[in-house]
Amino acid sequence: MTDTPDNAAPAAAGAPQQQQITSRVLAQYIRDMSFENILAQKGVKGDAQPEIQVQVNLDARKRTADHQFEVITKLNITSKTKAANEPLFVLEIEYAGVFHVEGVPEEQMHPYLLIECPRITFPFLRRIVSDVTRDGGFPALNLETIDFLALYRAELARRAEADKKTVN
Repeated sequence: MTDTPDNAAPAAAGAPQQQQITSRVLAQYIRDMSFENILAQKGVKGDAQPEIQVQVNLDARKRTADHQFEVITKLNITSKTKAANEPLFVLEIEYAGVFHVEGVPEEQMHPYLLIECPRITFPFLRRIVSDVTRDGGFPALNLETIDFLALYRAELARRAEADKKTVN
């Protein structure tokens, strides 16, 4: 009789095998970017205490190659003066990542692409936003971490609400 470690026991007959998830970043790049320094163009009267507003949108699409997806994080950042609500700058950027993803069940692919993939590319996007705002003549804007899970859930809730309204 040979000794076998407990963890080497054969899998239970008929038990479904958990497929290994593999994910790799193949590329990251800026798809589109626009920075408008309105302060330099028009000037601002009085105290220019800024108020920053950040809007985030996500998009994912299958590419022609097997298991490849492009995930795009779109930011629209506006800065206005608190007192007079005059615009200081506008930054619009679309940052894409190309991912090779295998082993994710079909019903979980959508949340995986719109939650996990943006988490991977976000630090690079944050750095670009910081550099662009600094190079544009403003203090470097260091974005807070975005909770992509909460963003995904909010979008699902918004769509469910919109579906209710169209049914009624």
